[in-house]
Amino acid sequence: MNTTLTVADPTEQFLLREFFNYLSVEKGLSANTLDAYQLDLVRYHKFLEGLGVRDWKDVRREHITKFLLAEKKRGLEVSSIARCLVTLKVFHRFLLQERYLTEDVTSVLESPKLWKRLPQFLTSQEVGSILKAPFGHKPQGIRDRALLECLYATGVRVSEVAGLKLNDVDLDNSFVKCRGKGDKERIVPIGRFAVEACRQYLQKVRAKQHVQTEHLFLNRSGRGLSRQYIWQMIKKYARWAGITKTITPHTFRHSFATHLLEHGADLRVVQELLGHSDISTTQIYTHVSRDRLKGIHAKFHPRG
Repeated sequence: MNTTLTVADPTEQFLLREFFNYLSVEKGLSANTLDAYQLDLVRYHKFLEGLGVRDWKDVRREHITKFLLAEKKRGLEVSSIARCLVTLKVFHRFLLQERYLTEDVTSVLESPKLWKRLPQFLTSQEVGSILKAPFGHKPQGIRDRALLECLYATGVRVSEVAGLKLNDVDLDNSFVKCRGKGDKERIVPIGRFAVEACRQYLQKVRAKQHVQTEHLFLNRSGRGLSRQYIWQMIKKYARWAGITKTITPHTFRHSFATHLLEHGADLRVVQELLGHSDISTTQIYTHVSRDRLKGIHAKFHPRG
Protein backbone atom coordinates (compact mmCIF):
# COMPACT_ATOMS: atom_id res chain seq x y z
CA MET A 1 0.00 0.00 0.00
CA ASN A 2 1.20 3.49 -0.84
CA THR A 3 1.59 5.36 2.45
CA THR A 4 2.42 8.73 0.91
CA LEU A 5 -0.45 11.20 0.96
CA THR A 6 -0.42 13.01 -2.39
CA VAL A 7 -3.03 15.44 -3.64
CA ALA A 8 -3.27 17.35 -6.88
CA ASP A 9 -4.62 20.60 -5.42
CA PRO A 10 -1.73 23.01 -4.57
CA THR A 11 -3.67 24.47 -1.61
CA GLU A 12 -4.16 21.02 -0.13
CA GLN A 13 -0.50 20.16 -0.75
CA PHE A 14 0.49 23.30 1.17
CA LEU A 15 -1.91 22.54 4.04
CA LEU A 16 -0.66 18.96 4.40
CA ARG A 17 2.98 20.07 4.31
CA GLU A 18 2.26 22.73 6.96
CA PHE A 19 0.32 20.21 9.06
CA PHE A 20 3.23 17.78 9.25
CA ASN A 21 5.62 20.66 9.97
CA TYR A 22 3.27 21.69 12.79
CA LEU A 23 3.23 18.15 14.22
CA SER A 24 6.99 17.88 14.03
CA VAL A 25 7.99 21.33 15.25
CA GLU A 26 5.21 22.48 17.59
CA LYS A 27 4.04 19.15 18.91
CA GLY A 28 7.46 17.51 18.85
CA LEU A 29 6.08 14.17 17.64
CA SER A 30 8.51 11.36 16.90
CA ALA A 31 9.14 10.00 13.41
CA ASN A 32 7.13 6.86 14.22
CA THR A 33 4.13 8.89 15.41
CA LEU A 34 4.33 11.11 12.32
CA ASP A 35 4.28 7.96 10.17
CA ALA A 36 1.15 6.78 12.02
CA TYR A 37 -0.56 10.14 11.42
CA GLN A 38 0.40 9.96 7.74
CA LEU A 39 -1.00 6.43 7.38
CA ASP A 40 -4.26 7.47 9.04
CA LEU A 41 -4.62 10.48 6.74
CA VAL A 42 -3.88 8.37 3.64
CA ARG A 43 -6.77 6.01 4.48
CA TYR A 44 -9.01 8.91 5.48
CA HIS A 45 -8.32 10.80 2.25
CA LYS A 46 -8.95 7.73 0.07
CA PHE A 47 -12.17 6.94 1.94
CA LEU A 48 -13.46 10.49 1.41
CA GLU A 49 -12.57 10.30 -2.29
CA GLY A 50 -14.60 7.10 -2.49
CA LEU A 51 -17.58 9.03 -1.11
CA GLY A 52 -17.06 11.79 -3.67
CA VAL A 53 -15.77 14.27 -1.07
CA ARG A 54 -12.80 16.09 -2.59
CA ASP A 55 -12.46 19.16 -0.36
CA TRP A 56 -11.92 19.28 3.41
CA LYS A 57 -14.58 21.99 3.56
CA ASP A 58 -17.19 19.47 2.44
CA VAL A 59 -16.46 16.92 5.19
CA ARG A 60 -19.35 16.28 7.58
CA ARG A 61 -19.52 14.39 10.87
CA GLU A 62 -21.32 11.49 9.24
CA HIS A 63 -18.37 11.04 6.82
CA ILE A 64 -16.00 10.66 9.78
CA THR A 65 -18.36 8.27 11.55
CA LYS A 66 -18.62 6.12 8.41
CA PHE A 67 -14.84 6.12 8.05
CA LEU A 68 -14.30 4.95 11.66
CA LEU A 69 -16.95 2.22 11.23
CA ALA A 70 -15.22 1.08 8.04
CA GLU A 71 -11.91 0.92 9.94
CA LYS A 72 -13.60 -1.19 12.63
CA LYS A 73 -15.01 -3.59 10.01
CA ARG A 74 -11.51 -3.82 8.54
CA GLY A 75 -10.47 -5.43 11.82
CA LEU A 76 -8.64 -2.49 13.42
CA GLU A 77 -8.09 -2.71 17.19
CA VAL A 78 -9.95 -0.23 19.43
CA SER A 79 -6.66 1.44 20.35
CA SER A 80 -5.81 1.95 16.65
CA ILE A 81 -9.26 3.42 15.95
CA ALA A 82 -8.80 5.74 18.93
CA ARG A 83 -5.44 6.86 17.56
CA CYS A 84 -7.01 7.39 14.15
CA LEU A 85 -9.70 9.61 15.68
CA VAL A 86 -6.98 11.61 17.44
CA THR A 87 -5.31 12.12 14.03
CA LEU A 88 -8.54 13.40 12.47
CA LYS A 89 -9.30 15.70 15.40
CA VAL A 90 -5.81 17.20 15.37
CA PHE A 91 -5.94 17.65 11.58
CA HIS A 92 -9.36 19.33 11.53
CA ARG A 93 -8.39 21.55 14.48
CA PHE A 94 -5.28 22.56 12.52
CA LEU A 95 -7.39 23.44 9.45
CA LEU A 96 -9.61 25.59 11.67
CA GLN A 97 -6.57 27.25 13.25
CA GLU A 98 -5.21 28.05 9.77
CA ARG A 99 -8.63 29.51 8.86
CA TYR A 100 -9.10 27.08 6.02
CA LEU A 101 -12.24 25.83 7.80
CA THR A 102 -14.81 27.84 9.74
CA GLU A 103 -16.04 24.87 11.79
CA ASP A 104 -14.41 21.87 13.43
CA VAL A 105 -16.68 18.93 12.57
CA THR A 106 -14.77 16.68 14.98
CA SER A 107 -15.40 18.87 18.04
CA VAL A 108 -18.37 16.81 19.25
CA LEU A 109 -16.68 13.47 18.65
CA GLU A 110 -15.33 12.07 21.91
CA SER A 111 -11.79 10.76 21.90
CA PRO A 112 -11.08 7.80 24.15
CA LYS A 113 -8.71 8.84 26.94
CA LEU A 114 -5.66 7.15 25.48
CA TRP A 115 -2.14 8.36 24.75
CA LYS A 116 -2.22 10.79 27.68
CA ARG A 117 1.49 10.88 28.35
CA LEU A 118 3.09 13.23 30.84
CA PRO A 119 4.88 16.03 29.00
CA GLN A 120 8.66 16.10 28.92
CA PHE A 121 10.10 19.05 30.83
CA LEU A 122 13.49 20.42 31.87
CA THR A 123 14.74 21.07 35.37
CA SER A 124 15.55 24.66 36.34
CA GLN A 125 19.27 23.78 36.13
CA GLU A 126 18.85 22.36 32.61
CA VAL A 127 16.98 25.46 31.47
CA GLY A 128 19.75 27.62 32.95
CA SER A 129 22.39 25.66 31.04
CA ILE A 130 20.58 26.16 27.74
CA LEU A 131 20.05 29.87 28.38
CA LYS A 132 23.80 30.29 28.95
CA ALA A 133 24.75 28.34 25.80
CA PRO A 134 24.58 31.16 23.18
CA PHE A 135 27.84 33.11 22.87
CA GLY A 136 27.30 36.48 24.48
CA HIS A 137 28.91 39.08 22.21
CA LYS A 138 28.11 37.90 18.70
CA PRO A 139 24.87 39.22 17.10
CA GLN A 140 23.42 35.73 16.62
CA GLY A 141 24.20 34.77 20.21
CA ILE A 142 22.61 37.95 21.59
CA ARG A 143 19.47 37.35 19.52
CA ASP A 144 19.27 33.66 20.41
CA ARG A 145 19.67 34.30 24.13
CA ALA A 146 16.87 36.90 23.98
CA LEU A 147 14.60 34.47 22.15
CA LEU A 148 15.32 31.61 24.56
CA GLU A 149 14.79 33.87 27.60
CA CYS A 150 11.52 35.03 26.05
CA LEU A 151 10.35 31.45 25.45
CA TYR A 152 11.02 30.38 29.01
CA ALA A 153 9.77 33.60 30.61
CA THR A 154 6.41 33.50 28.84
CA GLY A 155 5.69 29.84 28.03
CA VAL A 156 4.47 30.85 24.58
CA ARG A 157 4.18 28.42 21.69
CA VAL A 158 6.90 28.45 19.04
CA SER A 159 4.45 29.88 16.49
CA GLU A 160 3.64 32.69 18.93
CA VAL A 161 7.26 33.67 19.58
CA ALA A 162 7.99 33.49 15.83
CA GLY A 163 4.97 35.73 15.21
CA LEU A 164 5.82 38.36 17.84
CA LYS A 165 5.91 41.87 16.38
CA LEU A 166 7.94 44.76 17.74
CA ASN A 167 4.76 46.48 18.94
CA ASP A 168 3.71 43.35 20.86
CA VAL A 169 6.54 43.83 23.35
CA ASP A 170 6.41 46.40 26.15
CA LEU A 171 9.74 46.13 27.96
CA ASP A 172 9.06 49.16 30.17
CA ASN A 173 6.02 47.45 31.68
CA SER A 174 7.44 43.92 31.31
CA PHE A 175 4.81 42.15 29.22
CA VAL A 176 4.26 40.74 25.74
CA LYS A 177 1.05 40.45 23.75
CA CYS A 178 0.61 37.00 22.17
CA ARG A 179 -1.74 35.80 19.48
CA GLY A 180 -2.60 32.17 20.14
CA LYS A 181 -4.91 29.57 18.66
CA GLY A 182 -8.03 31.01 17.05
CA ASP A 183 -6.19 34.38 16.87
CA LYS A 184 -6.99 34.96 20.55
CA GLU A 185 -4.85 37.60 22.21
CA ARG A 186 -3.46 37.38 25.73
CA ILE A 187 -1.05 39.44 27.80
CA VAL A 188 1.86 37.56 29.39
CA PRO A 189 4.35 39.10 31.86
CA ILE A 190 8.08 38.66 31.31
CA GLY A 191 10.77 38.70 33.99
CA ARG A 192 13.81 40.92 34.34
CA PHE A 193 16.24 38.46 32.70
CA ALA A 194 14.11 38.29 29.54
CA VAL A 195 13.59 42.08 29.57
CA GLU A 196 17.31 42.71 29.81
CA ALA A 197 18.15 40.13 27.10
CA CYS A 198 15.56 41.66 24.76
CA ARG A 199 16.89 45.20 25.40
CA GLN A 200 20.40 44.02 24.54
CA TYR A 201 19.14 42.41 21.34
CA LEU A 202 17.11 45.45 20.25
CA GLN A 203 19.93 47.92 20.90
CA LYS A 204 22.96 45.93 19.77
CA VAL A 205 21.58 43.77 16.96
CA ARG A 206 18.14 44.60 15.58
CA ALA A 207 18.74 48.38 15.52
CA LYS A 208 21.70 47.82 13.18
CA GLN A 209 19.88 45.53 10.73
CA HIS A 210 18.22 46.31 7.43
CA VAL A 211 14.73 45.42 8.68
CA GLN A 212 12.30 43.82 6.19
CA THR A 213 9.44 43.12 8.61
CA GLU A 214 7.90 44.19 11.92
CA HIS A 215 8.70 40.83 13.52
CA LEU A 216 10.67 41.06 16.76
CA PHE A 217 13.20 38.31 16.09
CA LEU A 218 14.92 38.55 12.71
CA ASN A 219 17.36 36.50 10.67
CA ARG A 220 20.45 38.00 9.04
CA SER A 221 18.37 39.16 6.07
CA GLY A 222 16.07 41.17 8.34
CA ARG A 223 13.12 38.79 8.01
CA GLY A 224 11.22 36.84 10.65
CA LEU A 225 12.45 33.48 11.91
CA SER A 226 10.59 30.31 10.95
CA ARG A 227 9.30 27.76 13.47
CA GLN A 228 11.65 25.17 12.00
CA TYR A 229 14.67 27.46 12.46
CA ILE A 230 13.79 28.08 16.11
CA TRP A 231 13.39 24.35 16.70
CA GLN A 232 16.83 23.60 15.21
CA MET A 233 18.31 26.44 17.24
CA ILE A 234 16.92 25.02 20.52
CA LYS A 235 18.21 21.53 19.70
CA LYS A 236 21.67 22.97 18.98
CA TYR A 237 21.91 24.81 22.31
CA ALA A 238 20.53 21.83 24.24
CA ARG A 239 23.28 19.71 22.67
CA TRP A 240 25.90 22.33 23.56
CA ALA A 241 24.57 22.33 27.14
CA GLY A 242 25.09 18.55 27.29
CA ILE A 243 21.38 17.72 27.60
CA THR A 244 20.47 14.37 26.07
CA LYS A 245 16.68 14.60 26.52
CA THR A 246 14.56 15.00 23.41
CA ILE A 247 13.99 18.76 23.24
CA THR A 248 11.39 20.70 21.26
CA PRO A 249 10.18 24.31 21.57
CA HIS A 250 7.18 22.89 23.44
CA THR A 251 9.58 21.54 26.09
CA PHE A 252 10.16 25.14 27.18
CA ARG A 253 6.39 25.63 27.45
CA HIS A 254 6.05 22.45 29.52
CA SER A 255 8.95 23.56 31.74
CA PHE A 256 7.44 27.03 32.22
CA ALA A 257 4.12 25.57 33.43
CA THR A 258 5.71 22.88 35.60
CA HIS A 259 8.10 25.27 37.35
CA LEU A 260 5.31 27.78 38.07
CA LEU A 261 3.14 25.10 39.69
CA GLU A 262 6.08 23.68 41.62
CA HIS A 263 6.64 27.11 43.14
CA GLY A 264 3.01 27.51 44.21
CA ALA A 265 1.30 29.28 41.28
CA ASP A 266 -2.48 28.94 41.05
CA LEU A 267 -3.68 26.55 38.34
CA ARG A 268 -6.14 29.12 36.92
CA VAL A 269 -3.35 31.66 36.54
CA VAL A 270 -1.17 29.14 34.71
CA GLN A 271 -4.15 28.31 32.46
CA GLU A 272 -4.50 31.97 31.53
CA LEU A 273 -0.77 32.43 30.93
CA LEU A 274 -0.66 29.39 28.65
CA GLY A 275 -3.81 30.46 26.79
CA HIS A 276 -5.64 27.17 27.45
CA SER A 277 -9.38 27.45 26.87
CA ASP A 278 -10.02 24.37 29.03
CA ILE A 279 -8.42 23.96 32.46
CA SER A 280 -8.30 20.17 31.99
CA THR A 281 -5.48 20.79 29.47
CA THR A 282 -3.52 22.65 32.16
CA GLN A 283 -4.17 20.01 34.82
CA ILE A 284 -1.73 17.61 33.17
CA TYR A 285 1.05 19.70 34.76
CA THR A 286 -0.25 19.03 38.26
CA HIS A 287 0.39 15.33 37.55
CA VAL A 288 3.95 16.16 36.52
CA SER A 289 4.59 18.00 39.79
CA ARG A 290 2.87 15.28 41.83
CA ASP A 291 4.94 12.54 40.19
CA ARG A 292 8.13 14.49 40.79
CA LEU A 293 7.25 14.95 44.46
CA LYS A 294 6.55 11.21 44.75
CA GLY A 295 9.94 10.47 43.22
CA ILE A 296 11.72 12.80 45.65
CA HIS A 297 9.82 11.27 48.59
CA ALA A 298 10.67 7.70 47.51
CA LYS A 299 14.32 8.60 47.06
CA PHE A 300 14.94 10.51 50.29
CA HIS A 301 12.40 9.32 52.87
CA PRO A 302 13.70 6.51 55.13
CA ARG A 303 10.55 4.52 54.46
CA GLY A 304 9.90 5.78 50.96
